[in-house]
Amino acid sequence: MLGPTISHSMNMRPTILLAILPLMFFPPIHGPDRLCDIVIRNAVIYDGSGAAPFHGDVALNADTISSIGSLGDLRGRKEVDAHGLSVSPGFINMLSHAEESLIADGRSESDLRQGVTLEVFGEFSMGPLTDTLRDEAVAMQSDIIYPVGWTTLGGYLDTLAGRGISTNIASFIGAGTVRANVLRYAKRPPTEEELRKMKALVREGMEEGALGLTCALLYVPDVYMSTAELTSLAAVSSEYGGRFTAHIRSEGKHLAGAVGEMITIARDAHTGVEIYHLKASGKDSWPLLDPVLDRIEAARAEGVDITANMYTYTAAATGLDAAMPPWVQEGGYNAWAGRLKDPVIRDRLKKEMTTPSDAWESLYMEAGAPENILLVAFKNEKLKPLTGKTLAEVAAMRKTSPVETMMDLVVEDGTRVGTIYFLMSEENVQKQIRRPWISFGSDEGSYAPEGVFLKSNPHPRAYGNFARLLGKYARDEKLLSLAEAVRRLTSLPAANLKLPKRGYLRPGYFADLVVFDPDSIRDHATYSNPHQYSTGVVDVFVNGVQVLKSGEHTGAKPGRVVRGPGWKPRR
Repeated sequence: MLGPTISHSMNMRPTILLAILPLMFFPPIHGPDRLCDIVIRNAVIYDGSGAAPFHGDVALNADTISSIGSLGDLRGRKEVDAHGLSVSPGFINMLSHAEESLIADGRSESDLRQGVTLEVFGEFSMGPLTDTLRDEAVAMQSDIIYPVGWTTLGGYLDTLAGRGISTNIASFIGAGTVRANVLRYAKRPPTEEELRKMKALVREGMEEGALGLTCALLYVPDVYMSTAELTSLAAVSSEYGGRFTAHIRSEGKHLAGAVGEMITIARDAHTGVEIYHLKASGKDSWPLLDPVLDRIEAARAEGVDITANMYTYTAAATGLDAAMPPWVQEGGYNAWAGRLKDPVIRDRLKKEMTTPSDAWESLYMEAGAPENILLVAFKNEKLKPLTGKTLAEVAAMRKTSPVETMMDLVVEDGTRVGTIYFLMSEENVQKQIRRPWISFGSDEGSYAPEGVFLKSNPHPRAYGNFARLLGKYARDEKLLSLAEAVRRLTSLPAANLKLPKRGYLRPGYFADLVVFDPDSIRDHATYSNPHQYSTGVVDVFVNGVQVLKSGEHTGAKPGRVVRGPGWKPRR
């Protein structure tokens, strides 16, 4: 008989067919030596394809899956009984911001306990860095303090892996990072020579193993980049097989135009494109989602390689910079903070920050009220007591307007101030989850409820994004089958990123696996108490090494750098 967890798939096949599937596609090991490193027995197997699950065993040798199916008398030096549990490929976090949190703690606990085995960094990149940019990076560090001993993206990735990490890591190269290397934070188009230098940096990044080109078009300096400039750089990435990913230029009233820009870049640069954390931001923009989804599907039907990812929440997390016009931020933080001290500029900002505009997109306006804005991360110890309070509460405490309060906090804190904005509708979240071309990314770091991480509040998606998909949306609300949810966390992102031997449970593939209980997996993190682990993930293997055992970290750090298609190993 099949185990009780089978009932969670919405695409069930007859029991007899399920029983013979493993023998048809994954024949057991034959030969005189019936011994392997690890055997996971009696599991309900979701292979990542989206097909119905089947009952069987999975054998691992070194860092590789050696066999799947009814493995008979094959013995493992180590055996895991997964009776009543499910096993799947490790999950891929399509937009991770664990760039710094993994420096502080390589265990990657909050993601690992949800089954994440690969963190993909995007929107910006940790290299390349000029000496000036490196000094600025050190100056802007907040809770996590670390030396910046690298100058290239490859150097950062090698440094991080060398420190020891439990999950695999990969990264895009940031278009804005490249631009800052050449133009700093100037609001102007690059000259031909400057563009040539930027292209050369993209080539270097791709040959160091970047997955493609990335940007965040709401923020300085990316916001200054034209479609033509982005297309020119994306074409370089495309030469190496890279993808172009973006926090698009508008997630509000100009959402359709921003998606159109991505389609244009895909066609003109001959590249695949991915929209980060797709959403319709602000109540007035919620009706825009349906036509945008339809437009993306029409482009896909025409042969445009366009996909998206999302997080499973109705609030976004960024900084107070997203509430202020780009012109006041030109030149970097110091120039921005200096302007915020100027009474004339402050008077101008009071008007601009409270007036709807087509010139820029304000998350302050989209949130609708200061009560819908949470302040969650400060650098200045004197401001730490404000963590978790709304902008409305802090403004009332200070007896200043919300706009003045935001300006003052940016100056006093020495950072953009970590902020959560409540912007999206649950109905739209569910509509997106149903689309088969959407994968998932936390857009957050990976933390633990201890030490330096308790100094600030993350968005709850850091602890719950993936478990929430499997528990709330697949099991409880049945928006998609469990098999489809697993596909969207595994083979879909692996294919979009062109990652060989990842995303499926197949012989010869890397042994990144998750053993979880589909009946109990769920998220627990909240906006008021975000540092709470999800539950229901039992065991996790990364490159064949067990890093989570019975829900607890083993201390192992077998994570590696996963390189993009253009990687050229240096001798």
